[in-house]
Amino acid sequence: MHGSRGEGEEKEKKMEGINHRRVEVNGISMHIAEKGEGGPVVLMLHGFPELWYSWRHQIIGLAAKGYHAVAPDLRGFGDTDAPSAISSYSIFHLVGDIVALINVLGQEQVFVVGHDWGALVAWHLCLFRPDKVKALVNLSVAYRPRNSAAKPVDYFRALYGDDYYVCRFQEPGAVEAQFGSANTKQLCKWFLKFCDPGGLFIPKEGLVLPNDESSLPAWFSEEDLDYFTNKFEKTGFTGGLNYYRCLSSNWELLAPWTGAQIKVPSKYVVGDVDLTYNYPGIQDYIHKGGFKQAVPFLKDVVVMAGVAHFINQEKPHEVTEHILDFIKQF
Repeated sequence: MHGSRGEGEEKEKKMEGINHRRVEVNGISMHIAEKGEGGPVVLMLHGFPELWYSWRHQIIGLAAKGYHAVAPDLRGFGDTDAPSAISSYSIFHLVGDIVALINVLGQEQVFVVGHDWGALVAWHLCLFRPDKVKALVNLSVAYRPRNSAAKPVDYFRALYGDDYYVCRFQEPGAVEAQFGSANTKQLCKWFLKFCDPGGLFIPKEGLVLPNDESSLPAWFSEEDLDYFTNKFEKTGFTGGLNYYRCLSSNWELLAPWTGAQIKVPSKYVVGDVDLTYNYPGIQDYIHKGGFKQAVPFLKDVVVMAGVAHFINQEKPHEVTEHILDFIKQF
């Protein structure tokens, strides 16, 4: 099995001329995938539990249109270093990695595209260093201003209870033990097939994965699943989980930015069955002025019907077109 998976991995790495290298950024070694040298840089930031590979379709599509598409494995994921300390995953470390990457790429400014945690990193990159971003396209996660009255984890716990994934991820080692007793391939499949707009819950007594041989969605192949599985078998999930474990400390550290606006031209794309589009009150916030107040240069909001969370993989061509339509204006 492992032999064929290794060969599959090599095949994927060579796919469509995507190049791979490691760069030193902000004290860590980061793996990046890229294609299309010489054009304007479009930097794509993935979410949890994902990898650069989530952007495979966009890398090819953007490069074909003359852009230099770059997708790193973020800190803690895939072939990028994963520091052991939880505190090494603060929003400042994550944004610092991206600022350093922009500099390593020899750029003053880049286009940025984010999804899930990558979208949060991208919003904060724009908050801290708007000078580095020409324009932003974010998927799934809208920017929510810091709520000085409630820490995010407390907010989610009050809303959904202790079994909500954000809450369950907080205790170091606990969810790793649950994940460790599961089959990594089934776990990756469960995550990446997830499409319940009501939210993701992980019971304390244990995660019961559907022991299914059910088919993968049309947009996700067995080869794709093997790529994710192979990487997470090697690294485990702790790096990505540590992002969630910094939510409360980030909230404290971000106090100076309370009320600050994001002043970068932005486009937001979400699926209508994405769990992030179904939080209580979020649709009113997005569509009735709150979002535009926090992000005054928000130019466009796109809601894709029948699309769930992994939007860049589920609707690859449409998402690439949404990115191109926006960034070509700048």
